Amino acid sequence: MEHIVIIGNGIAGITAARHIRKKSDKNITVISAETDYFFSRTALMYVFMGHMKFEHTQPYENWFWKKNQIDLVKGYVTKVDHQNKELHLKDSQPIKYDTLIIATGSKPNKFGWPGQDLEGVQGLYSKQDLDALEANAPNNKVCRRAVIVGGGLIGIEMAEMLRSRKVPVTFLVRENSFWNAVLPTGESQMLNEHILEHHIDLRLNTNLGEILADENGRVRAVAIKETGEEIPCDMVGLTAGVSPNINFLKDSGIELARGVKVNRYLETNIPDIYAIGDCSEQHEPIGNRRPIEAVWYTGRMMGETVAQTICGNKTGYKPGHWFNSAKFLDIEYQTYGWVFAKGPARKDFEQHFHWRHPKEKICITMAFHKETKQFLGINTFGIRMRHEIFDRWLTEERDVNHVMEYLKDANFDPELYAQYESEIVSKYNSEFGTSINPQKKSWKRIFSNA
Repeated sequence: MEHIVIIGNGIAGITAARHIRKKSDKNITVISAETDYFFSRTALMYVFMGHMKFEHTQPYENWFWKKNQIDLVKGYVTKVDHQNKELHLKDSQPIKYDTLIIATGSKPNKFGWPGQDLEGVQGLYSKQDLDALEANAPNNKVCRRAVIVGGGLIGIEMAEMLRSRKVPVTFLVRENSFWNAVLPTGESQMLNEHILEHHIDLRLNTNLGEILADENGRVRAVAIKETGEEIPCDMVGLTAGVSPNINFLKDSGIELARGVKVNRYLETNIPDIYAIGDCSEQHEPIGNRRPIEAVWYTGRMMGETVAQTICGNKTGYKPGHWFNSAKFLDIEYQTYGWVFAKGPARKDFEQHFHWRHPKEKICITMAFHKETKQFLGINTFGIRMRHEIFDRWLTEERDVNHVMEYLKDANFDPELYAQYESEIVSKYNSEFGTSINPQKKSWKRIFSNA
């Protein structure tokens, strides 16, 4: 019986295991050094904030794996011997495989800062990181101040977690506006304001110089690179992005760059070895996507795709239109299609329309082709939109005027919530000299050809 071994029990690896089991009776083993059972990584912050218990982050009962004949091994893989199709494990016997799936995810970036390995310095990615945060910053009596380095999604999550326990937070962001490598100016500026309103000490244009130790080898302060200013603190969160967790694959013969190099079928250069999820890197990017995508839903899609191939239906990875969602403190964020910040990724033909509510932290930015008017993408903050409708508009290459006219169809919020389509379209009409009147189709017609 063919033996499938999966390294990593995150969303990519577990999705592959589940779908291989649905389609076959192959032997399946999942190896992970992080936890005994799969859990939802995106829910870690809610465990720290007291909204749920850790066991609530596990979507399957513990008996699920034995019942479905998926063997779980708690261990750390130190070497892949592809010539003998064997995995070497720390403190355990080697494991043979017929087909190997590498799904080892990401690890927090470290950039060689002096003091980055001191006690009290940590990232926020794994269950072990959650446990460390519980020890390093249980409340504001133990942790008098935390400093977070890096202005992305993980950083803002950590800031929210710490503020929920009244821990003062200083947030070091090297850019001149929060997450402005991803977000257009109006959205980034709104988030700057929102962060400050939540009593977070946001320091823009600020780089970490050094993490300073006390006499016991624990963090006592950080030094700012530009000024030398020392900020006393009891813990430091390193949240300057993540990178593929592939150090154990050096000298394995598997082609590596930043991640494990794969083709459209998620195959590596070694027969019978695949890589999926955060640790995989496409030889050529798919459309505007990055070669490495550390995103929950793309990991799930890769797991489904590789399962098809391994079970005899060779299938290429086709992630479709880009989308993502997140929360910035209490503001919900969604993006569909492509809305680029200023920079090399933004094309000359890309034009933006931006609307912001005059009082509340609510805004949208819509991107379209300035000549053809083709709708390219939308970012929304504080307004929930329907994924399936934007996905269809992008597939149909609708023009921006059509999207504006039927924007009400995409609104996901209940009827009793405030809706803003009239104000949005009114500003659009004023800026671009159109006379669009917001409409709403019946649900029966939205997905018809009418």
